[in-house]
Amino acid sequence: MTESNEAAPALKPARELADSPRRFPGESAEYRRARNDLLAEEIELRRHIERVAAQRRALPPGGIVPEDYRFQGESGPVTLSEMFGKHDTLVTYNWMFGPRRERSCPMCTSLLSAYDGEMPDMLQRVAFAVIGRSPIEKLVAFAKERGWRHLQLYSSADNTFNRDYAGEDPDGDDVPAFNVFTRSGGTVRHFWAEEMGPWTADPGQDPRGAPDVMPLWTVLDMTPGGRGSDWYPKLEYNAAPR
Repeated sequence: MTESNEAAPALKPARELADSPRRFPGESAEYRRARNDLLAEEIELRRHIERVAAQRRALPPGGIVPEDYRFQGESGPVTLSEMFGKHDTLVTYNWMFGPRRERSCPMCTSLLSAYDGEMPDMLQRVAFAVIGRSPIEKLVAFAKERGWRHLQLYSSADNTFNRDYAGEDPDGDDVPAFNVFTRSGGTVRHFWAEEMGPWTADPGQDPRGAPDVMPLWTVLDMTPGGRGSDWYPKLEYNAAPR
């Protein structure tokens, strides 16, 4: 994609755009003032997200992948370059479901459950691979249990991909990680990785990237109670929520 040399149009001040014409039953003038102040901040946040995305797209070429890692897929061996399929971009997610775990990480499960529903749309634009260190049979069995239909699962049990691109000790705990790779002229390069973790978290905040990749937290951030400080997803619940 070529970038246009034309100057970007001047943006109206967010506060000017935040004079919302909407009114809801019973709202007070105090509420509307505070809501419009918040709307201005939301507009600024949207613009900042756009600036960050543009900066990410403008990254110089990343490092050439040192080897064409060989994984075990549901239908047999697959190399990293083969995961691209017809696309020139591959997104990988390192699933915290290694051989030391009897069950999958609940947070990963929540994320992947949401992505399974989005996958038919996502695969129109990019390839997406879910990579775990457990044997492929174990990964597939859990996916069937959860009713996942669209995720492409791969085992990295016999390679160093997780260690190389997730910072994971092969004898230690699992580490979740997003990575993006590109392929051009037969050359596969690393493009971007999520690099925010415990060392980048603010005081009292769970480590997470920005924007947050979990739809669950994005929705809860819009509610009065927010994310809470002592609740996390679970694999099973005693009763269906009301």
